[in-house]
Amino acid sequence: MHFGILKKYSSLFATISFLVDELIVIASGYLAYYLRFANLSGVPSLYNLAILIGCVIAYLCFYQFGLYEPLRGKQIDVLFKRLFTAWASILLIFALLAFFTKTGESFSRLWLIEWFAIGFFSSVVFRILAVLVMRTLRKKGYNHRTLYIIGAGDLGKHIAKTIHEAMWTGYLIKGFFDDNTSLIGTKLEDIPVSDLPSDWDAYLAQNPIDEIWIALPLCAEQRIKEIMIGLRHSTVNVRLVPDIFGLGLLNHSISEIAGVTTLTLRESPMRGLSSLIKNIEDRVLAFIILLLISPLLMVIALAIKFTSKGPVLFKQKRYGIDGKLINVYKFRSMYIHQEEEGKVTQAKKGDARITKVGHFIRRTSLDELPQFFNVLQGRMSIVGPRPHAVAHNEQYKDLVAMYMQRHIVKPGITGWAQVNGLRGETDTLEKMQKRVEYDLYYIEHWSIWFDFKIILMTIFKGFVDKNAR
Repeated sequence: MHFGILKKYSSLFATISFLVDELIVIASGYLAYYLRFANLSGVPSLYNLAILIGCVIAYLCFYQFGLYEPLRGKQIDVLFKRLFTAWASILLIFALLAFFTKTGESFSRLWLIEWFAIGFFSSVVFRILAVLVMRTLRKKGYNHRTLYIIGAGDLGKHIAKTIHEAMWTGYLIKGFFDDNTSLIGTKLEDIPVSDLPSDWDAYLAQNPIDEIWIALPLCAEQRIKEIMIGLRHSTVNVRLVPDIFGLGLLNHSISEIAGVTTLTLRESPMRGLSSLIKNIEDRVLAFIILLLISPLLMVIALAIKFTSKGPVLFKQKRYGIDGKLINVYKFRSMYIHQEEEGKVTQAKKGDARITKVGHFIRRTSLDELPQFFNVLQGRMSIVGPRPHAVAHNEQYKDLVAMYMQRHIVKPGITGWAQVNGLRGETDTLEKMQKRVEYDLYYIEHWSIWFDFKIILMTIFKGFVDKNAR
């Protein structure tokens, strides 16, 4: 049996979510104040103003990171990451406001930390409870949406399989429509395939449908127009699922530019607020890390200077963001030697060009530490695809699909490929393909949370690796 009573109130749910979020911001602010100062009488006006500003910033950040989108189809880990990023952004904006208004000394740092910790935890609990309640209701038959798919080809089958594996989304696929006579009357994924209705109005009057998803190839433009004309009198929701998954998508999205709806097939995730957050994350962490490791940098520099002739630092041209050439700094780990013009010979196990100190700092990745200066300069990130030598880019850009898409973000000191063991020499095409695959996965799924995960993985297992020569 179909029950759709909840879907009528989806906008109401969004409003309730907004009100609960604002209540959480206010309540957590005053609770943190009570925990810090043990009273709520006579809260300073500056604290009241901060909490009020917090409500505005919270709404903007929550909206920016998609926390007021429908919960249908959202997994809990995705919501957790969005909440973490949103609250981290709120904290960052507060810190910047305090710095530029010179009011930082007027607030208790402990209060601020407790406010955001309580607020983040409360938001997570609220969202998880909301998702679990909706899933329970759907299991009981409430808030389901009947779905028909037009197109029983590979794309349609892929959609059906995906929906079946995520039944908690509340979609019930009732059937396929297709004009292929060999498929009509059969079943795909245990779903019946029917002929396309000749009279949509009559069919929908007898068979109520919530949504129709069109899953036809891109070349079927005329057929899609005919279907939309047939559905012109209906109020059923219609979605187009374009068959674009073989086109090399990267951070794809739908957007509107000057009133024109566009489907973005490939785009850098580092734009707008995300770019600002990433840049601040890089500069702050790089500055702190350089302060902490400065004694180690001095020891390594002296060891290199006193054990072999040549400069302490080694500079090499690499491609940065947008394919622009940058100088990447490393501690010199080889004896001075001359390469053929345009050729870069990768270091191999037992390479005679590597010094004794070089073996150690390469094995432990300590030779990469000067790249934190690249990060401070804004040329690199702490986390991102590792920059390859210019000659290697020229060699692989036509051999590995989407190779140059690594450069739509800044190169990094560490990356998703490196913490998964893809380091050192890439002596085969397969190794390079695998590394690029991991780099593109990072770009597609970038978030502050993902960056912190990679940094932690680097600390615990990323410095010493058998592949680092």
